[in-house]
Amino acid sequence: MQIDLHRRSALQLLASSVALLPMAAYAQAPAPAGRILILSDLHSAYERSAQLLAALEAEVAIHDVPHLIVINGDVFEIGNAVTKRSGGAIDWALLKALARLAPTVLNLGNHEPDLVEDLAQAIARAQAAGLTVVSNIGDARTGQPFAKATAALQLGDMPVKLVGIATDAITTYPKAQRDSLAIPAPVDWAAAHLGDALAGPGLNVVLSHAGVVADRAILPMLPDGTLLIGGHDHLLFTHDQGATRYVHTGSWSSTYTVADIGADGSIGLTQVPVDPAGPASADLAALIAATMAEHLTDAERATVATAPAALTLAETGRFVAAAMAQAAGADVGFIGHTTLGTGLAAGAVSLHAFNSVVRFDGKLVVADVDAATLSEILAVCNQDQAATLDQRTGDFLYAAPTQVPQKATYRIVTGDWPAMNQKKYFLREDLVFAPGPETTIKPLVLAAIGKG
Repeated sequence: MQIDLHRRSALQLLASSVALLPMAAYAQAPAPAGRILILSDLHSAYERSAQLLAALEAEVAIHDVPHLIVINGDVFEIGNAVTKRSGGAIDWALLKALARLAPTVLNLGNHEPDLVEDLAQAIARAQAAGLTVVSNIGDARTGQPFAKATAALQLGDMPVKLVGIATDAITTYPKAQRDSLAIPAPVDWAAAHLGDALAGPGLNVVLSHAGVVADRAILPMLPDGTLLIGGHDHLLFTHDQGATRYVHTGSWSSTYTVADIGADGSIGLTQVPVDPAGPASADLAALIAATMAEHLTDAERATVATAPAALTLAETGRFVAAAMAQAAGADVGFIGHTTLGTGLAAGAVSLHAFNSVVRFDGKLVVADVDAATLSEILAVCNQDQAATLDQRTGDFLYAAPTQVPQKATYRIVTGDWPAMNQKKYFLREDLVFAPGPETTIKPLVLAAIGKG
């Protein structure tokens, strides 16, 4: 009787906290043979951590089938002051709770080394917490892998083969550890190893933290019916290729994905938003409150701006780009998608909350371009609106404004990071940037919010 009551409570929790499927449709849908709950790029998003855990607990409680949980990298966020000062206490509590809930697999991302002096320390702690760790990152000092790249688990009676692939974008890893990391080019590694790793019966699950560009080249290598889980680019989409399913499940604990696995190995995907105001795990919420109280300074708690309305992540990106354009007297501003963590909430914005919105500061740089060049650049920006996989280039630029008067030459402004990596962001290398206004990105955005 206690189990029935628990499931009833969990069903009520799920219905009130997330938009999954209409409950009637859920009741009519055939029960899957098993389910995989997919997370990626959590980045110490404590404003949703307790709500995420509660939602996943409800998922497992109300669906009486075997479950796996997979986390495709970047649990931690070194830019979060509380994470850094507490040693990730909240993140480790979340990981332990997930491992108790269902078998949990972690593929290493570029932020897993954030809080340790040696990646091996993070791996050992994750394994001690009950997680299975997969990664193709090698230890350059010993020539040995930090962890196995593959794992074999069971989803009820179904064998599951899991493979972990890391990003080789070495500058995204902590600087002090880069010399110790031997990371193969993802596509080359996949071509050499996936055939053997995915051979035999069972469900194939590839966790790639290498980003969309690499994943697009890996997709044709996969046996039909594989589940390819992407990460690193903080994107939210699904793509079907035959019976293969490819998914990016967002970032900042804003969304998770449910993969319903049929007895025949078929895969159905449902992406579920996490409401930061929804029901929360009481224990984790209490830990979050206590840890924030202990580690935040008065300056970080202080209100630094007031947002007149809540903005989604994409709306925030275009707001920031427009603010940059205004500050620089430019026609169009550009800001990197992953420079931002989460969207602006309405009302008072503390310094700590602001730092989770604009993760990185940077100098402003400007360039003058002709109309044809601007048109080509704008065509690859604002990829949150992309409809197909071939329109995606990974981490992208938000651009604003996009409607500009016709003229021969336009001034554009961006941060120094996209300018230094213009082939990745602008898909070209012919832009000549010069220093812009003395202000940097964070103070100009704060000023723009304050005007609201």
